[in-house]
Amino acid sequence: MQDPQTWFNSWERLGLVALAAIATYLTIIVVVRISGKRTTANLNSFDWLITVTIGSLASSGILLSDVAVTDALAAIIVLALCQFVLTWTVRKSDRFAAMVKAEPLLLLHRGHIIERNLSRARISVAELRACLRREGIADPAQAAWVVLETNGQMTVIEAPMDGRPADHWATSDVKSRDAVLEGPT
Repeated sequence: MQDPQTWFNSWERLGLVALAAIATYLTIIVVVRISGKRTTANLNSFDWLITVTIGSLASSGILLSDVAVTDALAAIIVLALCQFVLTWTVRKSDRFAAMVKAEPLLLLHRGHIIERNLSRARISVAELRACLRREGIADPAQAAWVVLETNGQMTVIEAPMDGRPADHWATSDVKSRDAVLEGPT
């Protein structure tokens, strides 16, 4: 038999949860306004981690009676500050950025699949095909590059129709990991 509190605890508890939710919501709005949109964006793995952690802290502070709302709010604010300091330092120091940031990884170059990089990233050829299909590309030769971005998304850069090389500024930070380009598969 289930505990009656599974469905309803008390009106007082319900009111406290509502107040905690409002306080948490308002705090997150203020934190995002002060620290910037990046705090809740998913630009890379650190951003994703912060977003998930803020959600977990918010729910803990709202619903768990043994976690004080102010404890959860303090943790959210500290994490936002840590994220701000990290992103500011990454922007100012290339050396620090190289230590903490992942690099975009080249998976397909001018129609040729780079098997070694697919293995490193644990991405299957089927997943690469699906990415190309999402972009409306049926033949890998139609893609100049497919890049695994730092946030785990794959970006497709279409091959130019005039046959000129597609290498340009937007791909200057993409690492091929010195992979030997392999023939089309």
